[in-house]
Amino acid sequence: MELWPCLAAALLLLLLLVQLSRAAEFYAKVALYCALCFTVSAVASLVCLLRHGGRTVENMSIISWFVRSFKYFYGLRFEVRDPRRLQEARPCVIVSNHQSILDMMGLMEVLPERCVQIAKRELLFLGPVGLIMYLGGVFFINRQRSSTAMTVMADLGERMVRENLKVWIYPEGTRNDNGDLLPFKKGAFYLAVQAQVPIVPVVYSSFSSFYNTKKKFFTSGTVTVQVLEAIPTSGLTVADVPALVDTCHRAMRTTFLHISKTPQENGATAGSGVQPAQ
Repeated sequence: MELWPCLAAALLLLLLLVQLSRAAEFYAKVALYCALCFTVSAVASLVCLLRHGGRTVENMSIISWFVRSFKYFYGLRFEVRDPRRLQEARPCVIVSNHQSILDMMGLMEVLPERCVQIAKRELLFLGPVGLIMYLGGVFFINRQRSSTAMTVMADLGERMVRENLKVWIYPEGTRNDNGDLLPFKKGAFYLAVQAQVPIVPVVYSSFSSFYNTKKKFFTSGTVTVQVLEAIPTSGLTVADVPALVDTCHRAMRTTFLHISKTPQENGATAGSGVQPAQ
């Protein structure tokens, strides 16, 4: 049997399945996203090596350029509010909510200059994805060994000030698509206090209107990105960290519910009587 007729028939069957099944469309789009991540990581790694010769935060601008193209494949649009708050030429800790594998697109839309991320060590071994993260200056921590993670964070605090770095952290610690924010872990806040640098919260609206892993749909949509005012840490000590976490969480949760129009527990919408944090 000829090869081309078989391939054509398989392609037609796949297109038919995508049209008939929302779940098939969801998995096809997620598979495409993963394929894009691996392919672009390989290409971007080569460009970074040719341009800068190795690991440096300067590679993040190259990575960002590649990843920002992903949104065109999915019909996504990012509406960024107050981006200038991220552009100040000073070290800081940036914290944002963490919803899904699509967060990388949102991060790269607003990524400021000289900004690195903190990621779990397992990602380092994810082929070209791990390589491009390494080349971009990402700091990897072993979450199973707290002493090692603390050493990395202590070193990072010194480097932030010395090299004028911004550090992006997801304080929830894991992906969360339940329509609210999880409690924050304290690592990002200890880092900010240790380095005496401000915390800049960044809030992404809920993806649930266009991306839902439980209901298996993935369509086009708009994400609102609100950059909040910086929270100073000058003069604070480790004793102030719990209050700092609470202040940041409340500001980000209020904003998240407002820009997502997410129903609250009392049945009212987030836009009813709730104002975004400024």
